[in-house]
Amino acid sequence: MDNSPIHLLPQDTLHHIFSNLPVRQILICRSVCKLFNQMLTSPSFLYLLSLRPPLHLLALRPPHHHRHVSPHPFLHVFDPDSNQWFRFPLDFLPFRSPVPVASSLGLVYLWADSPDSNKSLVLCNPLTRKFRVLPPLGSAWSRHGTVLVGTAGRVLVLTELVALYFSGSGQWLKFSSNLPSKPRSPVLVFESVFALCDVGSPWRSQWKLFSCTVSELKKSQGWNRLEKHEWGDVFDILKRPRLIRGTGNRILMVGGLKSSFSLNASCSTILILRLDLDTLEWDEAGRMPSDMFSCFQESSKFKVFGGGDRVCFSGRRVGRLAIWDCSNEAGKGEWRWTDGVPGSGDGLCRGFVFEATLAALP
Repeated sequence: MDNSPIHLLPQDTLHHIFSNLPVRQILICRSVCKLFNQMLTSPSFLYLLSLRPPLHLLALRPPHHHRHVSPHPFLHVFDPDSNQWFRFPLDFLPFRSPVPVASSLGLVYLWADSPDSNKSLVLCNPLTRKFRVLPPLGSAWSRHGTVLVGTAGRVLVLTELVALYFSGSGQWLKFSSNLPSKPRSPVLVFESVFALCDVGSPWRSQWKLFSCTVSELKKSQGWNRLEKHEWGDVFDILKRPRLIRGTGNRILMVGGLKSSFSLNASCSTILILRLDLDTLEWDEAGRMPSDMFSCFQESSKFKVFGGGDRVCFSGRRVGRLAIWDCSNEAGKGEWRWTDGVPGSGDGLCRGFVFEATLAALP
């Protein structure tokens, strides 16, 4: 490449040429050679792309048993529009074993080991290779807390008993969460947190939906149990339900559809229900096809992640991801498989939505 005629072109010309490419193609071009990588990561070029719409990706969290020190850490992401996998190098982070857990507004949040062996949340942009470290926390938070991120750099770490809140400056604030049980798959929708809690007995689970605004949480006020007589047995028909942030003011509840109300009932498929938070009405958003569900029947566990109009499903020994995609213009959910999952897809994949942009750190 040193003798290539491309070196004779002015930098402004090269920037103009590459700025007309889609973001995903720019990411691929970074790997072509040193010249392209330096040019496509330069501040002047990043500025040209700063107003581009985000690239909607699905990022993977590393499995628990793979959280070891890696000399070349990566963020593995899947682009549903091009059906391709990418790797964003995280070697610009000066930490051991960074574990990505959440994302918001183009920034990725990771747990990382600080020099004093405590855990810290680090926010970074893998595209601009910039990062910032939040005040440190104890290791117990990274093991038991769920990280929820919102706008303006606000972060929540939620457990059954305590919630930590970071507003973008200063220190973490601690509040009592006072949930009836360990929250399952909490989600942050604008100014409110929603979580499923088991209010049943040790012998039989009984899931209910709870909500609390961020302002109420900061005042250590109680959570509200959301229920309506019209909902009927909506929580009883699903086995091991999970919540996922939907589009707009909606949340999704995903679980195995029970074949009966008996204690150890088998599941006939996986069901996606959608709750409109304005009207508090449920509707069925998607139902996994029987031939696809047959691959999950033999798996003792399956994981669900995603958000908006895309939901991913992984299972032990399934070897690939099942995706429910409702992003088409008709709004009709489509089901498909995706191959090439890192690690051969034999384990349980977890992840989150990553809207890749060239956003600056707050």
